[in-house]
Parts: sequence; C-alpha cells; structure tokens
Amino acid sequence: MQGIFTGFAIIGVVIAAGYLAARLRLGGPDARTVLNRIGFFVASPALLFTVIARADVGALFHAPLLVQAVAAVTTAALFVVLNLLWLHRPAAEATVGAVGAGYVNANNIGLPVAVYVLDDPTAVVPVILLQLLVLAPVTLLVLDAQTSGHVSVRFVLAQPVRNPIILGSLAGALVSAAGWSPPDVVMAPLEILGGAAIPMILLAFGMSLHGSRPLARGESRAPALVAAGLKAVVMPALAYVLARYAAGLDDAGVVTAVTLAALPTAQNVYNYAARFRTAELLARDTILVTTLASPVVLLVAAVLLA
Repeated sequence: MQGIFTGFAIIGVVIAAGYLAARLRLGGPDARTVLNRIGFFVASPALLFTVIARADVGALFHAPLLVQAVAAVTTAALFVVLNLLWLHRPAAEATVGAVGAGYVNANNIGLPVAVYVLDDPTAVVPVILLQLLVLAPVTLLVLDAQTSGHVSVRFVLAQPVRNPIILGSLAGALVSAAGWSPPDVVMAPLEILGGAAIPMILLAFGMSLHGSRPLARGESRAPALVAAGLKAVVMPALAYVLARYAAGLDDAGVVTAVTLAALPTAQNVYNYAARFRTAELLARDTILVTTLASPVVLLVAAVLLA
C-alpha cells in the first residue's frame, strides 16, 4: 500500500503549495492562468514526447488495455446519457464531465501504484499512451469545436498543428514506431521542460481552490458528484466485469485492471477545461472528490481481490 500513499502525498503537497501561493498572492492575480498556459503549450508537449518516444506503442493493442478503453468510454457515455436525461448542462460542460468520469491519473498516481502495488512499472504505460494518443486529442478536438462554434474537415486536419499536446504525442509515437533513440542533446532539454508539466498543473489546480468552496451549491455541484461517482465506483466495477468475464484475464490481470480503473481523475482534465475556459469548477471538483475517494476504493479493491 506504500505506493498509494506515496502517490497521493505527492499530489497533496504540491496542490497545497499552490493553494498557499494563491493565499499569499505570490505571482500576482494572473499566476494561475500563466501556469496553465505554459503547462499546456510548453511543458506538457515536452513531457508527452519523452514518455511516448521511449514506450512501446504496440502495447496499445494488448487485451488489458482494451478493458481500460471500454471501461473509460462506457463510463464517459453514461455521464453523457445522465446529462441528457437529468443534468441538462451545455455541450462543452458535458464533455468535461464525461472526460472527468473516464480519464484516470495514470502518471503521477498511476506510476507509483504500478511500482509499489502491482510490482510492474510497465503496467500503466499502455493507459498513458491510450490517453495521450487517443483520449486527449479527441477531447481537445471536441472542446475546441464546441467553444469555437464550428468544425470542418480543414479544422480536423489542422488540429495536430494547432494543438501542441497532440503534436508532442504524435512526434513521440513516430519516434517510438521508428525504433529511433534520440541523442541526449535532444532528450535532456525536453526532459527538463517535461519535468515541470505536472508540478505546474498541480500548482495551478491548488491556486484554483483559493477563494472558492469546492462542491459549493451551484450549477456545477450535481455534475461534479455524478462524474466523481461514475469515476470512483462505476469504472472500477466495469473494469472488473470486463476483465473477469469478457477478456478472461487471470487473477493478476483482473487486479491490474481494477487498480488502474480506480485511479482518480487526472489533473489534465482541469488543465484542458482551463485552456478552453469552460467548466473549470466541474473539472476541479471532480478531481478533488475522486482524489479523496481513490485511496479508499483502492484499499477496498485490494481487500476484495486478495
């Protein structure tokens, strides 16, 4: 269980530092916006390139990843259905809620959990690749179309060039597929830049908590609770059913599938919402609730599957 506590300690401390910085007014009133923009346009593309360039893109097609993909898409679709039947939030907000219900924190929580709980640091890499190469680009494409008010073939074709996160992911995938190992003179600067991505996103998230009440009564509370409930409870349950009965994985595979599905919503979801200036409170509250609930869900799952 050490990996669970280590991962959440990392997130908690950096978020608290961001909150304290905002409370002390360090960086001025635009600090959160600046961190989000630098994280989106500079640090995150560098991080994605270095991670994917060294990974096995072929791992995307393994059966355990299909379980994660189906669980994520199904959970996101359930949020869309509930929004149509009950919540009635605008399209862009529904997109953020759906992504929050299915996009897991596979990096700064998933990696330590994979190392210390699953004893397999590579277990989380396919999920990272799936989210960076498929889910993130689709999310950004949809949000861009919804907030700009139009979509066209030209828009779709230009998306990789217009979006630095997609560009960094695709470049890393091409390097990995080609079997090329970039020299240190290329990778070292990108690793330094990429190393700043997660801290900046977490700091900006912590700053967003200052001066506001998470889950305060308002239009975003019900969608956030629905998204968090789907992410924390429904997605791990779906992963169990799919892994055990659909994919026929062994006991170790089932544990891995449930553990990865029980990870909290990724901070990237807030970063995307902030980038397009839509549903920031919904993204923030979903991340906060799932981050608090995930250790409990992981511990319960570990006991039940032991």
